[in-house]
Amino acid sequence: GGGGGGDLQEMRARPLTERRVDMHGFCNPSDFQRSPYLSARGNIANIFRGSTEEGYKAYHADKYDEDKNPNGIINFGTSENKLCFDLMSKRLTQTDMNLMEPPLLQYPDWKGHMFLREEVARFLTYYCKAPAPLKAENVIVLNGCGSLFSALATVLCDPGEAVLIATPFYGGITQSVFLYGNVKLVYAYLDSKITGTSTRPFQLTVEKLEKALQDARAEGVTVRALILLNPQNPLGDIYSLSELRDYLEFAKRHELHVIVDEIYMLSVFDESATFHSVLGMDRLPDPQRTHVMWGISKDFAVSGIRFGTLYTENQDVANAVASLCYFHGVCGPVQHKVAQLLRDRDWINQVYLRANHARLKAAHTYVTDELKTLGVPFLNRNAGFFVWIDFRKYLRTGTFEEEMLLWRRFLDNKVLLSCGKAFECSEPGWFRIIFADKTHRLQLGMQRIRKVLEEREQEILAEEKEQPCQSDQDGKADSTDEVIFVSRHQEPTCASSSNLGDLIGLLQQQMRSSDWLQKNTAEQ
Repeated sequence: GGGGGGDLQEMRARPLTERRVDMHGFCNPSDFQRSPYLSARGNIANIFRGSTEEGYKAYHADKYDEDKNPNGIINFGTSENKLCFDLMSKRLTQTDMNLMEPPLLQYPDWKGHMFLREEVARFLTYYCKAPAPLKAENVIVLNGCGSLFSALATVLCDPGEAVLIATPFYGGITQSVFLYGNVKLVYAYLDSKITGTSTRPFQLTVEKLEKALQDARAEGVTVRALILLNPQNPLGDIYSLSELRDYLEFAKRHELHVIVDEIYMLSVFDESATFHSVLGMDRLPDPQRTHVMWGISKDFAVSGIRFGTLYTENQDVANAVASLCYFHGVCGPVQHKVAQLLRDRDWINQVYLRANHARLKAAHTYVTDELKTLGVPFLNRNAGFFVWIDFRKYLRTGTFEEEMLLWRRFLDNKVLLSCGKAFECSEPGWFRIIFADKTHRLQLGMQRIRKVLEEREQEILAEEKEQPCQSDQDGKADSTDEVIFVSRHQEPTCASSSNLGDLIGLLQQQMRSSDWLQKNTAEQ
């Protein structure tokens, strides 16, 4: 869900080292009462929970239910696939799932039972299109990818060292690497402007990574690793092979480990988009420092079953992570069920993925059509469960405080979204919406969003009548020229066609804005 206050612009003015100690400006420690019962570390964990869980707690206290609580909160904030319960519950209750043998009730190898690791290796070989069979000895199994981030940060970095990541990104990683390992994140800030080498909004380039790395080193911060999310959460971007190779070569030059999170790999729901796994590359630039993770929470719509897996050729890393698996193990009967699931390739391909992709696509189309009707810009991508939306025109002054007020306004109107601040976005006004939900909840949730936006529009008009704020309006007009939004992602080779789509999207968007036609006559 959303998060606590703290203004990023003010935060970015402070030195990097100070900045990252302040939990990335995401929450303000002074707002919290220090507990005499907790250590300093315990108090920090407590602050983290308080700042990030506000929306989540509100939702759990007042969940929408069609019959029992029709005025409850609709959760468009938590990234879960709620479209496939019928398929998964049926498959997970078939008789082959119910085996109970002594080894499943005894302590396992902490890397996971060998029967499951072999199945994971076969599964990843097939779906990642690996050039040679992947090996079971390189597979480790844990209870979810959060645990994996935590374990990897702990074994790759010393306390106070850092990992490089591009923003906006899934905010849970901040907690995963910090709470146990006391490892910080260094940000490569991406923004929506189309300038220089950036041909699409929030594009990750090696130049941006280089800059963030050099800035951190100038502050005396040791950076040990780079995290890549592919498909990216919250943007929905899928990296091309050439982009992936560039990022991996950058990491190799600086002797950085690369942690590649491919958790949404099978949630690419449109044929026009092609996902490339790092494990499918012919040759990894630095195999000993490349570590790939995946899990079943997202792609198989079972976030309540805690299962994540790491693939690494580096046996030192594997053994160090395995020591921590004692705290993060997957119970024996669940390991059996996951192995049965991953083994059933016919069902996965013929039944599950077909239905899941069709449902995701339909839900995505419904939400994006609604956004187009509202004249709201967004990134049109084909992976994951989310749409990255530009609500900047509903902020009068364009600050993170205002973004937070808009987030609370949605929550008061019983719809939970995630605000850009929760993803460390550098521009106030971006929000993430989860669309992988049933039609009746999507319809009602979008109605509630529409109501908030229409009220906000009226307020802004009234405020502007009272005190016209010329400079602010100029700023908004400028930003419109630089942002695109309804265009599909194209590989860089198709830049010209992509730019045409961007231009059309831009024109549609400008014509929807009230006074554009008055200002721009045919002569102009």
